[in-house]
Amino acid sequence: MSSDRLPFSRLRLPRPEITVRQRWMGVRENWRLLLRLAVATGSAFTIATYLLGHTQAFFAPIAAVITMMGGAGRRQRVIFELVLGVAFGVLVAELLILLIGRGGWQMALVASLTAVVAMLCNLKGMALTQAINSGVLLAAVVPLPGVANPAVTRFTDALIGGMCGFLMMLILPRDTRRDLDESLQKLLTGLADVLRHTAEAMRTDDAAMADAALDQARDTQSTIESLHSTAANVSEIARLAPLRWNQRADVERYAGSVNDLDNAMRDARVLARRVAAMLRHHESVPSGLTDAVETLVVAVQIYADEFASSVDLERANERLVEASNLAMQALSDRLTVNTASVAAQVRSLAADLLMAGGVSRTALDDILDVD
Repeated sequence: MSSDRLPFSRLRLPRPEITVRQRWMGVRENWRLLLRLAVATGSAFTIATYLLGHTQAFFAPIAAVITMMGGAGRRQRVIFELVLGVAFGVLVAELLILLIGRGGWQMALVASLTAVVAMLCNLKGMALTQAINSGVLLAAVVPLPGVANPAVTRFTDALIGGMCGFLMMLILPRDTRRDLDESLQKLLTGLADVLRHTAEAMRTDDAAMADAALDQARDTQSTIESLHSTAANVSEIARLAPLRWNQRADVERYAGSVNDLDNAMRDARVLARRVAAMLRHHESVPSGLTDAVETLVVAVQIYADEFASSVDLERANERLVEASNLAMQALSDRLTVNTASVAAQVRSLAADLLMAGGVSRTALDDILDVD
């Protein structure tokens, strides 16, 4: 390893520690989820056991949990796949059990053949999983004497549990604007930190700091994935839950910015990488480029503080245009492959953030002259 890489091996940007108090606060903030789980599972079990007389109604509460936790933004499809998979699995497994009975090798055969038949019928995802699970449970659980047909009861329990979980999502929905705003702020704060450390690396000619900023940008991938999941989840809730219909316009605008913010973080990764390359080659960094990145930090911080405020967005957009102009003007001082790449990334990042703030792609041609 070359000597100029040694500082980076020791450099790590600080990671915040999560305290027990913060974890407890996280539990308190999820009180709606806890209440939904309690009511949905209890209701599903009660309906299946006491109203329908199912002696082994364990799958009704399980189905309720699967529906609520099974996929952000796709619970309607989850219910369909859940019921379809259960129906298919109990059909295949019941036929096999009638022919070969129950036992160890029968379990293996039921699981394998159920999976094979389900795949041949083009079942995927949740439907395939539930088909296999249904086959396994039917082969493993011996019905009590005098109980109803296990295939019929399992199918009914799946439907009951799925509907209980879905109804609880509609009756006690999440606060869509709060959830999305928290996720957006987390990503924007991370983006501001990446740009801040990149600008610091440019000011101090520290290639290791730029490499660390690149690692920090890569570490935000889980945050981006969580933001996409949250956007899909709250969009579904705002569309279906009557208590959240008044938030649909805000949620649509917030959710529409997610892809642009994702692109902005990708731009930040490339920016940090090009800055690190520039500093490793001991190139002189034009002061205008550093000013441009620091101006981006100011704009992103405004976004993170109050993304929903049109006044603040206007102020942030002014800083983004300023950052782009500074980057372009800096090229007249010293033009190299790396400086041109850094300037281009500043411009791209500004464009993506402008679109996240509501500027149309067509309007960018006039604002930044971006194709």
